[in-house]
Amino acid sequence: MHGLLRRLFAPRWQHPNAEVRRQALHRLDPDHREQRQALASLAQDPDSDIQLAALLALDDLEGLMAAYPAHQDDTAWQEALCQRLSGQQGQTALGQREALAERIDDTKVLNALVHKGDNLNLRLTALARLTDERDFIEHACHNGVAAVRHQAADRVVSEEGLKQLLKKARRDRQVVRMAKDRLQERRADAEWKEAQQQKRETLLQQLEKHAQATWEPLYGGRLRHLQREWEQLPQSPDPDQEARYHQAVLACRKTLHDHETHEQARQQNNQQREATDQTREQLLEGLEETLEGLRLGNGLTAQDIDSLRAQRQLLGQRWQQLSDEHPPSDSMRQRYTRALKEYEACIEAWQRWQHISADLEQALADADHSAMASLLDQCRWPDSLTMPTLARQAQEALADAHETADTQNDAQSLSAYNNDLDAFAQLLERGAFKSASRLHQRLKPRIDALKGDDARPLKARLKQLGAQLAELRDWRGFVAGPKREQLCDSIEALADDQHMADAALDRHHRQLVKEWKSLGDAAADRELSARFRAASDRIHERLAPWREQLSEERAANLRAREALCEQLETLIAQPAQDADPDVLREIRDKARQQWRHHSPVPREQAEAIGRRFGRVRHQLQSLIDTRAEHIADQKKNLISKVQALHQDERPLAERIEKAKQLQQQWRQLGRAPKGEEQTLWKAFRHECDQLFARRDAHKKEQLAQQQRQLDSLQALIDEMDSWQPQDARDHAKLDAFIEQATHLEPLPLKRRSEGMQRRLSGIIRARRERLNRLEVADTVNAWQQLTPLIEAHLRADQRRLVDEQADTVDAQAVLGETTLTAPFEQAHHQRNQRRQETLPEAHEASLKDQLARLRVHLSLLAMGRVHQQDEPLRLAIQVERLNDGLQKERSRAQEVSEVLADLIALGPMPRSLWDQEVGELDELLTQLARTPPP
Repeated sequence: MHGLLRRLFAPRWQHPNAEVRRQALHRLDPDHREQRQALASLAQDPDSDIQLAALLALDDLEGLMAAYPAHQDDTAWQEALCQRLSGQQGQTALGQREALAERIDDTKVLNALVHKGDNLNLRLTALARLTDERDFIEHACHNGVAAVRHQAADRVVSEEGLKQLLKKARRDRQVVRMAKDRLQERRADAEWKEAQQQKRETLLQQLEKHAQATWEPLYGGRLRHLQREWEQLPQSPDPDQEARYHQAVLACRKTLHDHETHEQARQQNNQQREATDQTREQLLEGLEETLEGLRLGNGLTAQDIDSLRAQRQLLGQRWQQLSDEHPPSDSMRQRYTRALKEYEACIEAWQRWQHISADLEQALADADHSAMASLLDQCRWPDSLTMPTLARQAQEALADAHETADTQNDAQSLSAYNNDLDAFAQLLERGAFKSASRLHQRLKPRIDALKGDDARPLKARLKQLGAQLAELRDWRGFVAGPKREQLCDSIEALADDQHMADAALDRHHRQLVKEWKSLGDAAADRELSARFRAASDRIHERLAPWREQLSEERAANLRAREALCEQLETLIAQPAQDADPDVLREIRDKARQQWRHHSPVPREQAEAIGRRFGRVRHQLQSLIDTRAEHIADQKKNLISKVQALHQDERPLAERIEKAKQLQQQWRQLGRAPKGEEQTLWKAFRHECDQLFARRDAHKKEQLAQQQRQLDSLQALIDEMDSWQPQDARDHAKLDAFIEQATHLEPLPLKRRSEGMQRRLSGIIRARRERLNRLEVADTVNAWQQLTPLIEAHLRADQRRLVDEQADTVDAQAVLGETTLTAPFEQAHHQRNQRRQETLPEAHEASLKDQLARLRVHLSLLAMGRVHQQDEPLRLAIQVERLNDGLQKERSRAQEVSEVLADLIALGPMPRSLWDQEVGELDELLTQLARTPPP
């Protein structure tokens, strides 16, 4: 009711009649704020002409642009947009018009802007948005601005377009000249591309020939040269050439890879052997250093022995693992055995010491010298090993006791020392420096240890003779000393040089040793000799594997050549019936490489093994030729089978699959003789290509069918997009559209198909939503037509509540020809029946709650929200809707119909209660009855 009053007293620009709104629009002033708001509202009017007039009155170019896509087929809209964008009408700034022109996709509007724009930049902006070459030709020939003509002519690139431009462009010589120059450039480019294509073809043939060749030292360089030539060509290859190029390069790289794999395996084996020897050397040096530390330490302890045992266990485990990988050399094995012997001697001495240590400690405490001597003799401690602290203390105690006893015998030894000094003097007179030096080293500590006045003459004479020995040493070292130091420095530098080859190292070492021996005893002392010897030993140890390798290498090479000949002889004696000649050729080539690799061999066996290998190689080549001829016959048979497939009656897919199987058999057969392989391959490939050409034609037919299918679906989508349901009964038309789309399925698996399906789903969803809203509006309109019936029920309810008179309302008498739908008719009968029933005490409160519940339900359906005070009812209603949705599916129109039927059936209804709620119910129903815009 209230909605009707509002429509009666609304402004004229809100009138339901479009003509009235149009007349009212012309009287609105956009400079007035309220009237400008009215114009803004009319800019959203469903009537196209009113919407356009409002936008033009507002001079809203942005809004005109936003609404144009929905009216782009309307010439009035198109003309208005062109005039506003080109600056012929309106007050829009140039910068804004240029920004809007960059967003336009409509070709007609863009062409109009290029022709009629009031600014060069605006015309060029519109021209940049065009994509059709026919538009460029039109503007290049007929546009009134030279800059636009030249810019359009510059974007004509196709040969046909340039010819048309040259024919039509008569008014602008520069455009004609640009077209001529561009055509000449295209012809020159075509000739240049042809030359580059021919050059690429030549390179491809060379590369494919190179891919079929066997490996040689210059194989990789030749491949790199051909690749460089290919990459330097500026013209891009076509897909077929690119595929052939990559296939040939892959074949060449496979040949290189096979060779490199073999070399890498050999190098890796050598590196692994060197790493194993180095690890073994480090482990052995660690044990030797530990043993050396035990010899030079202050006192042996249990911790030293435990550490030695742990290191020995680790060495044993790692030595066995490394020996399983690569056996050690003889010198390394000897060092290992020597170190183990020293370890065993050390452990045995320590075990003996453990048995006597407690007794020796007791004897040392009791000062029992005889027991100490006996226990030390029983221990038999090695002289080269550091003694434990307790044993050294016992030995020092015994030495002190012996020193006391030796003092008594000094007198007897003076005469013997005099004789030794006489012999020392004689050695000095003869110049025997080494013998004199050894005797002086033995006598000096003993004579210096003598005490008493009787020993003074001996000490004085020893001192005099020692001075003569030093003079002799100086005289000998005057010449030989610097030379020896130089030789020591040279040999130490040679030992430290880790980069010199073994052969050169051995040669320099021999020369230095020879020069050292030539010096004899001159200027030789322990330090220099030790230095020279230590450096020489390091070199010997370093060269030991090399020397062994020199002798073993020739024997190993001979054994390897003999084994190679035996393998080839075994292969030739028992050849496989289906031996692949390619494999045999690979065996032949690898045999040649191995033969060259295993060199040199002992001279006395070289000639005999060479004759043996030549004979075997000749027999292998004969076997290869025989197998290649057999494969040629098999390949000819395959060509005949492919030719027979052309006349076969089976489906094309089966014949293609059979051709692929024959191709697989071709690849598995190997190569025919060198001159015949290419001829057979060309014939076989030609026959297969003819079959594949039929397959490609079939695929093109399928693609064309799929394209037609997509085009049909696109046309259906466009038709559905342009169709807008105007009545709720248009469900049948939507179902017909969906059935047509179903007949076009299945779609090909393409990105376009996915996009079209998504668009189709969106359109169907939108149309169903619109139909649902139209159905809701029809339901509400049907309910609004029942206003007299509702009033009759209210009057009857009022009489029932006042005087207990239960009247029955006759719907046919009240409505006349208006018919009731099934839900509303049932609700009408329920209303009459409830009026006959006895009213409960809280009848009005119950009605109030039920009416509020129905109002909240309608509010949810109309606006999707309720007032804050109605929030508990909203939650309860939503729970009921969810439960009902699980049992059965209801549309929005059905739900609205059920709520309105419940509203009719609600009674007896007091007039006051109805008047409280009817206003809001009317607003909600007005919103539900509003028809969605098309």
